[in-house]
Amino acid sequence: MNVAVPGRTRNETVIIAAPAPAPEKPPWLGEDLDMASPETLIALVDSIWPRKQPRESLRHHGLKWLLSYLVRHSGRTWQEKWVASGFNDGSRKIRELTTGNFRLDGELGHSLMLLCCLRVIRPSLAAFKINSFYRYHEHFAQAQKDPDLDRFLALVEEQDTSGHFKRCARMDVAAALTTQGIRFADLTAEAFLHYAIATREGGWGRGYETHVGYLAWRVMSESGHFSAQVPATLRAAMRAPAQTPAELVDKYAITRFEIRDVLIAYLTRRSHDIDYGTLRDLAADICGRFWAGLQQINPDQSNFAISQEDYEIWRAAVSVRKDGKPRLHVEAVLTNVRAFYLDIQGWAIEEPERWAHWVAPCPIADRATRTRGKIARRAKERMDARIRLLQPALPAFVAAATERKDHFHELLATAGEASKDQIITVGTKQYQRLFAEGDARHLRFHGTANVRVMDLSTNCKINVTFTEDAAFWQWAAVETLRHTGLRCDELLDLSQLSICQYIRPNGEVVALLVVAPSKTDRERVIPMSPELFHVIATIIRRLTRNRESVPLATRFNRSERITSEPLPFLFQRTIGQRTEVFNAGTLRTALAKLSDAIAIEHPELAGTRFTPHDFRRLLATDLVNNGLPIHIGAALLGHLDIQTTHGYVTVFREDVVRHYQKHLADRRAARPPREYKAPTEAEWAEFEEHFDKRKVELGNCGRPYATPCEHEHACIRCPMLHVDPRMLQRLDEIQEDLTARRELAETRGWLGELEGIDLTLKFLGDKRTAVQARSGNGAAHLGIPTVPKS
Repeated sequence: MNVAVPGRTRNETVIIAAPAPAPEKPPWLGEDLDMASPETLIALVDSIWPRKQPRESLRHHGLKWLLSYLVRHSGRTWQEKWVASGFNDGSRKIRELTTGNFRLDGELGHSLMLLCCLRVIRPSLAAFKINSFYRYHEHFAQAQKDPDLDRFLALVEEQDTSGHFKRCARMDVAAALTTQGIRFADLTAEAFLHYAIATREGGWGRGYETHVGYLAWRVMSESGHFSAQVPATLRAAMRAPAQTPAELVDKYAITRFEIRDVLIAYLTRRSHDIDYGTLRDLAADICGRFWAGLQQINPDQSNFAISQEDYEIWRAAVSVRKDGKPRLHVEAVLTNVRAFYLDIQGWAIEEPERWAHWVAPCPIADRATRTRGKIARRAKERMDARIRLLQPALPAFVAAATERKDHFHELLATAGEASKDQIITVGTKQYQRLFAEGDARHLRFHGTANVRVMDLSTNCKINVTFTEDAAFWQWAAVETLRHTGLRCDELLDLSQLSICQYIRPNGEVVALLVVAPSKTDRERVIPMSPELFHVIATIIRRLTRNRESVPLATRFNRSERITSEPLPFLFQRTIGQRTEVFNAGTLRTALAKLSDAIAIEHPELAGTRFTPHDFRRLLATDLVNNGLPIHIGAALLGHLDIQTTHGYVTVFREDVVRHYQKHLADRRAARPPREYKAPTEAEWAEFEEHFDKRKVELGNCGRPYATPCEHEHACIRCPMLHVDPRMLQRLDEIQEDLTARRELAETRGWLGELEGIDLTLKFLGDKRTAVQARSGNGAAHLGIPTVPKS
């Protein structure tokens, strides 16, 4: 059933697994078969599944022997006799019976399968799974002649997945209908969830138990068989929902009921202003570390007026973790507890009848939490030191990640065409193609086999299919993070719908990336650089390589414990039958593995491990250090307060202040009295003209709107220059001219000129490399949604 639990702080549907109620009359095909004669059943079997001799005769003997065996047991109906036989508990297979005829022994399992398909016998899930019926779903569909079931089977066949998983989906539904004795129309979400959970717990999946029911659930959800309130995926239905404040408090065994009620009321009121993750941490601090700790010190404590002696004991205890190590963030615990006391004091003025009885002096002095500023400064110093270490290594790290992605892409293509044990060379490495029995089995089941090789330099076996996929998504995450500075959740929330465009009157298209509200609950738009556009296009091209559009996937928000509706997310992957978005933990682990893998090939990068948030700090530092006004940087990063951006930028504070004050001076000089008025036609024309003024000989200048050229039009050296691929020939001409000038300067001894020309040649080479990387990857349809004109 769908249950709305009272007191939940988030809108969510809880699906409680329960088998479907047994129908008054089993869904037989035609007449009552509960007490039908063996001859009637055999004739019905022959009419549904006709066979030729001698197989038909053997089946007749098998059915007669099995039915005669069941007749010897007590019971009025065939089902009662089946239960009395002892086979329904799933401890024995039907093939363990011996008839004295070897060929007939093998027919017993098939005979039992046909009786189950006819609903003459309704086996328990354990009995059904232990007998391992061959192609049961095909025989079951023939016997039922259920139009609803036939429609479901047709929808399964249309799914974009392997034939093995389609067979599994059909088998899952047939097994659930058989063991619960219902028609397809009566198969509810609760009943199918019960089947999936019981199969996992019974361990009858034979390696498939981790994927039981995923595809079948998705097809039933998308086809409207389940109600709209049911989660779109089986995994979402199986996840534990966000706990209520009462459930959070009860985790810590509060002995006094009156204290428990106060803590529940406090968390309930706070839950309206904070997300679930913060609420859970707050409950852990106040209920777990504070009150549960005080219970152990003074079991008779009945209110919040804590004696100084008990407080000192608790303060010493909370400073040490359970493993004996010092607690690093004890000040955060003290702050939450102090806020708890102050909140009750403030609420007592508004609602004295509810809170006044619990007002007490706060045992934590104000000075005890003032050290948080000092701790924050130390953390900022550590982070600045980390960014100074990572920033010089970033270009080499990005180049190594790109090289690794390209290497495994080439290896996958080459090894996929190689024969068993063939030696192949990719780059400077040699590999040997492997093909084992497991690969052959995967080929039979799924139509394709994973490509595996052995690295002959290390004698390590590599699953190239998995490694190439991991290398691609590692590269995609690194490139997207470093060009956008997105938070981890914002990156994972990107979908095909996040891509939009602004078309200027002259027809020029400006690509934009819409970032969904995240930490600050505020949407923002980021202009897409050519490099970022290339990355997004490559991701979409990969997701649509075998299909027409980006597949729909769901994303689980761990902070709110809510699963999203199916959307065309960009950072998604398919595991077995389910398609879901990467989670934050997987992303952090992937970057850590990438750092370790790169360090093996590039020892100079050993010890440099990047996290998703490092790229956000690196981008902020790079933007401000290259002259971008800090308020624009704050807008791009999604910071509501410019002081937050200060904390992200690894620069001297006076540099930040100077940038900001210069910006304020320029703005006051330009438009002092009418700062936020609606733009006039002339002002809008000036805005449009800005994009025209950014056009230079070699391409486009990427400097922000209303900012002057900071590099005195030395475009080749400027990082804001985006070279048009059509101007590669012009770069060659400029290089030839610079080379001739260098030879002349070297002949004349103009050392200062030599230094400047060498620097310009270096920048020119970087520009050529960037243009070639962008232009050599083909075009991709981004699928930008169009809004119909009203």
